[in-house]
Amino acid sequence: MMDFLLPRQAEAAGSQQRSPQHAPYPPTTASLGGVPTVSTDVPISAVFLFLFICGAVAHMTIFQMNRRRGHKFIMSGMMFGFCMARITTCIMRIVWATRPTHIPIAIAAQIFVAAGVVLLFVINLIFAERIIRAAHPHAGWHPLFTHFFTAIYLVIVISLVMIITANVQSFYTLNSNTKRIDRAIILYGGTFYAIVSFLPFPLVLGGLIIPRKTRVEKFGTGRFRSKIAILLTATFLLCLGAAFRIGTNYKTPRPVNDPPEYYDKACFYIFNLTVEIIVVILYVAVRVDMRFHVPDGSSGPSHYAGKQALETKRNAVIENTIGRVMTEEEVFDDAAEHEVNLEREKTEATERV
Repeated sequence: MMDFLLPRQAEAAGSQQRSPQHAPYPPTTASLGGVPTVSTDVPISAVFLFLFICGAVAHMTIFQMNRRRGHKFIMSGMMFGFCMARITTCIMRIVWATRPTHIPIAIAAQIFVAAGVVLLFVINLIFAERIIRAAHPHAGWHPLFTHFFTAIYLVIVISLVMIITANVQSFYTLNSNTKRIDRAIILYGGTFYAIVSFLPFPLVLGGLIIPRKTRVEKFGTGRFRSKIAILLTATFLLCLGAAFRIGTNYKTPRPVNDPPEYYDKACFYIFNLTVEIIVVILYVAVRVDMRFHVPDGSSGPSHYAGKQALETKRNAVIENTIGRVMTEEEVFDDAAEHEVNLEREKTEATERV
């Protein structure tokens, strides 16, 4: 995930550049995007700065409008927080371009690049959790499943603290063993976050493949299949960026004056800011605050659909779907409401006969 300057990289080209006599020590090897320049990075960063400001305004506006009408959707606030982190990232990169030899600014700029995207990973996991609970209410609300997600969120926070600490420390030490440990921590973090970014794929697709014994509990607005398509699209974009970043970090370090092609500035902006702003705009355009909203206080099966779902559940006959191929409508459970009612009436008439 990270495009941090890995500690072992400093050893690879130490003979080519004299280190200062005090910390923090400048990097001696190439990193994704390299050192920003005024002519190239300032205009590009300014464009992304404007886009993320627009994203922050849009998500906060939606959040405040929903809050005033009692529609609680915390993810809009999280998206606002992510956009603010990216606004800071762009500002720091512009400042770094004007002061390329200022190491503390370089460290801060790289930390913001790596840390902000974690919020998007968490939002996608929350959406995946809601889809699974709607498709498989009893399994999705099982304590083990809930503890699984809680553990992931906890490890995400702990890993972020470890990565930031290791990255900062690597600029303030010349001890080879300390640098080796810092590099291992940073690579672990990048690998872990790449896996986290990919998790919605197996979770959601697995939930579709496993046959259901109950109908999907409708939540939010829009069709169930549309929710899945939106989430998997965003997951693909974020996973693409995370996989590229950690993949390049595992490559053999190159000197700072001889960067590889995959560290080009275009790669930095495409696999970081571009994929992220697409997700930000996508979540505004499709109104995830309406599609992925669930009732406040939901804590068990049938809570997503409310009291009406409880009544429907009492009257509906559970269909045995094991041992046969499910149709497209059954997989996504996108039947219209009147079709569901008609099917229930036919079932009740058959039982009376």
